[in-house]
Amino acid sequence: MILVYIPARGGSKGIPGKNIKLLNNKPLIGYSIELAKQFSIYWDADIILSTDDNNIRKVAQDFGLNTSYIRPDNLALDTTGKIDTLIDVIKFSEEQNNVKYNYILDLDVTSPLRNITDLIEAFKILEANTDAYNLLSVSPSNRNPYFNQLEIKDNGYYNVVKEGEFLSRQKAPNVFDMNSSFYFYRKSFFESNQKMTTTKKSLIYLVPHICFDLDHKIDFEFMDYLIINSKLDFLL
Repeated sequence: MILVYIPARGGSKGIPGKNIKLLNNKPLIGYSIELAKQFSIYWDADIILSTDDNNIRKVAQDFGLNTSYIRPDNLALDTTGKIDTLIDVIKFSEEQNNVKYNYILDLDVTSPLRNITDLIEAFKILEANTDAYNLLSVSPSNRNPYFNQLEIKDNGYYNVVKEGEFLSRQKAPNVFDMNSSFYFYRKSFFESNQKMTTTKKSLIYLVPHICFDLDHKIDFEFMDYLIINSKLDFLL
């Protein structure tokens, strides 16, 4: 069994009300709910919304997603970690549905540039590697810690984050940006008491098209423009 988890905390400061803000005339959370339903057609999956906000809950209901789970106040803070909220949701869902979930799919509302093909292909990668704890969606990085990312060193001077003699970014090792679009977790991830989404046994799915999350107001405007004017390089 698979649990599809849609986190949508209220109280966003960067983009107020972003989880239900209209993106191409559709509430942002609607993209994740519709994709979750598509995914549940392919696999036996339950869907759960995690929110502390009644307005978000009402919009989710308009898209056919009803849930009795209410995110506790102590798990709805700016400093709350993703894993803590996941553990609480899994416990609630397993008790309510009287099942044990083998996999968790976490669909981040604020990074909706993904489709069912992405999820199917990513899940195949995780299924094929039985030792892996989880899989994260990523995009190619525009900056490289071996070449053009700096940090302060012990001597007070600045140098590249990862040491190496690479004269061009193309020669440096490939690195990737976590685009926060989706995460797959195997049950063993939680059994091993992991605290971070990245582990020593994490896999990646390199999203083969444009994909970025909404951190700032300008990000929303960019994404809205791309969708409205059919500028995406894939079918949403």
